[in-house]
Amino acid sequence: MHNFNIEDVVKEIVELDGGSMLKAQVRLDSLTKPQGSLGRLEELAKQISGITGSLNPDMSSKLIIVMAADHGVVDEGVSAYPKEVTPQMVYNFVNGGAGINVLSNHVGADVVIVDAGVAADLTALNSNSSFINKKIAFGTENMAKGPAMSVEQARQAIEIGIDVARQMVEKGYGIIGTGDMGIGNTTASSAIASCMCGVDAEFVTGYGTGIDQEGFTRKVDVIRRVIEVNKPERRDGFEVLAKIGGFEIGGIAGVILGCAARRVPVVIDGFISGAGALIAESIAPKCRDYMIASHCSVEKGHKIMLEKLGMKPLFNFDMRLGEGTGAALGISIAQASMKILNEMATFGEAGVSQKNE
Repeated sequence: MHNFNIEDVVKEIVELDGGSMLKAQVRLDSLTKPQGSLGRLEELAKQISGITGSLNPDMSSKLIIVMAADHGVVDEGVSAYPKEVTPQMVYNFVNGGAGINVLSNHVGADVVIVDAGVAADLTALNSNSSFINKKIAFGTENMAKGPAMSVEQARQAIEIGIDVARQMVEKGYGIIGTGDMGIGNTTASSAIASCMCGVDAEFVTGYGTGIDQEGFTRKVDVIRRVIEVNKPERRDGFEVLAKIGGFEIGGIAGVILGCAARRVPVVIDGFISGAGALIAESIAPKCRDYMIASHCSVEKGHKIMLEKLGMKPLFNFDMRLGEGTGAALGISIAQASMKILNEMATFGEAGVSQKNE
């Protein structure tokens, strides 16, 4: 078992390194280009310098952590797919056949899959190096009828994420992306967004994996009922997670906290990762500075989450797959920003005249 508690990890999360950010800005301004002309890439290079305390951090080892778990609320008919798809997709990840495998390979990132609470016996995968068994339970309870999990289980979910993030940073990963798998998890994420962002379920609920209009109306009604039944205190991340969250969402929150405490940039995927980010930021507000929002999902609640977090996504490709697919592409952009900072010549080095004063 791990030897930390969440509160101590939160204390380890410090402000970004202002000195490194200043040095990064000075260097960016002296590169052979008009000042600020690489826009978000320059902002990102400065942020990563502040996160790591280095203008040239080693981000050659890259990783996506996919948290997988099931949701009792699927009993309410909120998903177009049966819950059997969750374990089937975990096998697909392990076998390298999913979207996240293709995009991770493309950007040179490894993938690990963490069973935080899949409603199936996955012990056959325990010997696989890309699979980590941290199962809390066989899925959450049906949160339309009561809390999704106990407060102890919520803490356990976050601890799993912290523990895995720490192990992976110790292995040498210099940038980590978050991913998810869990049928029903857009319902939990919409509930978290509705509660923590203070907006009605209708404005933060999408069509998930492809429900029809009737299914959408039912999903919105279920989410309203979930919040009415559980009445979570919106400023208490632990309570929100326990009452209306998911094990994988807690795991993602833990990965964010674990990376921030170790000064490693963490690239956030889409809507489900956004729910994890809201939980993490509620527990440790400073962790927000360590997060890089990769993309804006088609799930309409994601934009509201990002606004609440004060985060600007790097791109919008109308994606809504999850798995960490957006985070993989985001990692590639983060690397590009650091290559600009380190590999581009300054005016002095290149012997290029600067603009007329």
